[in-house]
Amino acid sequence: MKATLSVDLTNEISEIDPRLWGSFTEHLGRSIYEGIYQPNHETADEDGFREDVIEAVKKLKVPLIRYPGGNFVSGYNWQDGIGPKDQRPVRLDLAWRSVETNQFGLHEFIKWCQKVGATPDMAVNLGTRGIDEARNLVEYCNFPKGTYWSDLRRKNGAEDPFNIKVWSVGNEMDGDWQIGHQTAHEYGRLVHETAKAMKLVDPTVELVACGSSNHQNETYGSWEETVLENAYDDVDYLSLHQYYDNFDDNLAEFLGKSVDFDNFISEVVAISDAVKARKHSKKKINLAFDEWNVWYHSMGADDAQEPWTQAPHLLEDHYDFEDALLVGSLAITLLKHADRVKIGCLAQLVNVIAPIMTNTEGTPSVWYQTIFYPFMQVSNYGQGVALTPTQTQTVPTYQAKNYEVPYIDSIAVYNSDMDEVVVFIVNKAKEQTEFSMSIDSAQLNQIVEATQFAGYDIHQTNEDQSMTLESLKTVHIDGNHIDAQLEPLSWNMIRINVKA
Repeated sequence: MKATLSVDLTNEISEIDPRLWGSFTEHLGRSIYEGIYQPNHETADEDGFREDVIEAVKKLKVPLIRYPGGNFVSGYNWQDGIGPKDQRPVRLDLAWRSVETNQFGLHEFIKWCQKVGATPDMAVNLGTRGIDEARNLVEYCNFPKGTYWSDLRRKNGAEDPFNIKVWSVGNEMDGDWQIGHQTAHEYGRLVHETAKAMKLVDPTVELVACGSSNHQNETYGSWEETVLENAYDDVDYLSLHQYYDNFDDNLAEFLGKSVDFDNFISEVVAISDAVKARKHSKKKINLAFDEWNVWYHSMGADDAQEPWTQAPHLLEDHYDFEDALLVGSLAITLLKHADRVKIGCLAQLVNVIAPIMTNTEGTPSVWYQTIFYPFMQVSNYGQGVALTPTQTQTVPTYQAKNYEVPYIDSIAVYNSDMDEVVVFIVNKAKEQTEFSMSIDSAQLNQIVEATQFAGYDIHQTNEDQSMTLESLKTVHIDGNHIDAQLEPLSWNMIRINVKA
């Protein structure tokens, strides 16, 4: 099988917002406790943070981390997580039916973000709380000094404001599972008033309104439209959430779900722009795909968990090779929509549907899941400008149940700071594929790096850390062309030094 791709350095989709490769951590299962924070662990630093986890997160270079939820935030009082730890209350977490000790809270999260080199995306509780608590939290975090909340922050050890710029206004408020679930009109009105108050405290904040928690929800479409009708001028981004499963154990259908992901983004863009047109607005709403991943392996084990325990083993999917292939395709899809998707959060980061897993004792203390590798490569090298394929692109397709699916997912990005074109490719075919690419408006100098993630059984997982990236040795430059032999069912990255 053969596939071709042609790009021109002057034909751009958009500059890539680095925040596209963000992640997410929630007070859920072992994401925080025994993941990020474990004071009694042998690698814990002076703040109780696991240094082995910090090292792993740094490899992903996530620029933004959403916190503290997720479903958790809709029943959360942020004041429970500030001040002396011995005075913090123990609470029931109704979202995940767990016990929350509040030993990790706002200040700990900010300090941990600084250590891993990320900025916060702070979610506010619009489930059980609302306008007053949201504006108080912004004042606590961002106002310099001289007021009750800003001076309380200083009393609690943070003289300088946190200057949090990205704020999620609630979480999945379209879902009846959410504490404080609202109709689209109720939520839209609440966002309008909450955003007004938050921006009066700090006019520089960027606000993310809740879109649909998935596009199977019966309110999908009408939800986005109604929320934006009420709050279009008040928010900067609309969120999307989507997880995929393979309960049917059908590889072709599963890998084809990247087409569904692509359609979801395009549809929400169209809805947003329709509201913009009706309002005669000059403002453009961009998207925050702040929860995306594969999620289904752990659901049976989760159902068997006893409630009201601390840091239970919840949502601990052990990802296999086919999951890595789909995650790679989803990441490529995000790049294809870099003109409108400006924020992304792989959900989540540690232990809970995550690329990084921890053991509380023994070795390895930290291990990387299969999905770690494609996400690490896009987060490190999916920077610069995403390039639009020209019309000469040819890619064979197959027919899935609901979609025509390309066997090859690919995209090229141009990083002028590094003088590099980076190509990401997923081969969904069960046969070797000849991949050819031309790059116009550039002189191709040499291959900087070429790797593949290939050769594994689709259901192989990586607990033993035997799976890794390997060299892709079949890449050749001929003039302005690149040729490569792609292994069946493979994730590939090629970095080329170029002169524009």
